[in-house]
Amino acid sequence: MARIDSFLRLVVEQQASDLHFHTGNVPIIRYNGDLVPLGFRSLSADETRRFLLEIMTPAQRETFEKDQEIDFAYELPGIGRFRAHVFHQSRGMGGVFRIVPARNFTIDELRLPHAVKKLANMANGLVLITGPTGSGKTTTLSAIVHEINRTSARHVITIEDPVEFVHKPIRGVVTQRQVGLHADSFAGALRAALRESPDVLVVGEMRDFETVSLALSAAETGVLVFGTLHTGSASKAVERIIDVYPEESRDQARGVLSVLLKGVLAQHLCKLASGDGLIAATELLLQTYAISHMIRDGKVHQIDGYLQSAEHAGTGMQSLDTCLFRYVREDLIDISEAMRATEYPELLRKRLAELPEDA
Repeated sequence: MARIDSFLRLVVEQQASDLHFHTGNVPIIRYNGDLVPLGFRSLSADETRRFLLEIMTPAQRETFEKDQEIDFAYELPGIGRFRAHVFHQSRGMGGVFRIVPARNFTIDELRLPHAVKKLANMANGLVLITGPTGSGKTTTLSAIVHEINRTSARHVITIEDPVEFVHKPIRGVVTQRQVGLHADSFAGALRAALRESPDVLVVGEMRDFETVSLALSAAETGVLVFGTLHTGSASKAVERIIDVYPEESRDQARGVLSVLLKGVLAQHLCKLASGDGLIAATELLLQTYAISHMIRDGKVHQIDGYLQSAEHAGTGMQSLDTCLFRYVREDLIDISEAMRATEYPELLRKRLAELPEDA
């Protein structure tokens, strides 16, 4: 048993989400979004190095020494599976471990909009899952893959770093590839995936031009592509995709994206009012003639306003504020939490003021 295992066991027992293990600090867990120090001594540089290197394979240690950081999955039998990121910092080594739930959640369990199931059932196109770091994007993607796996006989290829949720075949086939272990890069894995007869591609990170352009090319060939981005809203996700292209190619990128983009799900984690967990507040953008027109004509800045007006027209779309308003009305989150998550506090405050006092 590795020495760090006792701390990881505590993360699971306390129903926390993360363990922060840094030189110069006491070990810290993240519980319901808040950092909570553990009753342990501050970690020395040598001690931290021994704890963290102990759980790495020889190949992982070699990669860490070469790159100064590494992502990998660590499994503690009978306890849980963790996504680990180990790195160098000013005082020495550090590591962050995030627990990966033992099972795949469903779209309904995560309270995602019903239209997300329709996106999962599409034959082709591009769907983006976006949100800040730690907002549950991987969990949402896992729920979508689970929906596809249990409802249709399709070949799903996931490209991750590292592989987190494990999917066993139900009706379809799920091939999971890890960057650094099964492929050199996201772009390289994507290029190879196009020769592996995919129906659905899931790209864990879409950060650079090559990965984005390959994902769009895959969608053009008739594959359904899901990808994640680190942006705060649906409109910013669209801007980010266009911005990775060189200036001279952006008009063409807008034209392609206006046709291929089927939806964008943006999410933020909020604390439940009960204090016993987190919930994803979501914004959902779906393809319509108007949205395609805005993207093609470089009017992405109009998307936020469109979302506010179109959500009541039976489109299946919703703005983040509508989701936050509903959660407050249903006593799932407090008003203060809703105000923390919104990008338009004055508009949401005015809307919330219309609620009856006993709502």
